[in-house]
Amino acid sequence: MLEDLYSFLKKRVGLLDAVVLSGGEASIHNLLPICKEIKEFGFKIKLDTNGSNPKLLETLLKRNLIDFVSLDFKSTKEKFNYITKSSLYDRFISSLKFLVNSSIDYEVRTTLHRDLLDEKDINEMQNVLRENGYKKTFYIQNFLEEENFANLEQSNISFDSSKLDKKLDICFRN
Repeated sequence: MLEDLYSFLKKRVGLLDAVVLSGGEASIHNLLPICKEIKEFGFKIKLDTNGSNPKLLETLLKRNLIDFVSLDFKSTKEKFNYITKSSLYDRFISSLKFLVNSSIDYEVRTTLHRDLLDEKDINEMQNVLRENGYKKTFYIQNFLEEENFANLEQSNISFDSSKLDKKLDICFRN
């Protein structure tokens, strides 16, 4: 399977600038050799991650194997286990702190589904980001109704952005 990826990328040298590692959670895989190989082709690498593997993130950054990180902030600490079905909130915070103190370009983003997160949650998440030194734009993207494990459907409840404290620059994405 990796050989198929490498074969595909070899054909794209000079046509593409970068590769995005995402889907599910990319950091559950051994990304070190994969990133080394991709870098040998001359591509930049963006990693989409939930921050659940801060040690791998640190290793990849120290070896200059990734160029940009999109860190998914899933929820407040109180709702994290309910929404993610995991207890990895502290690992997310470790990844956030590492990125804040690194020189890599990165962003923090949240996918908004009104049945899971509300204005109060987004305000609390902004507090967590600021308390941990995050000073960049906080990107909020709308949930897209696709097949998903939680069987979530499009939310019919509107989100009132006027109720946000706007402690950070917030950008809504479709």
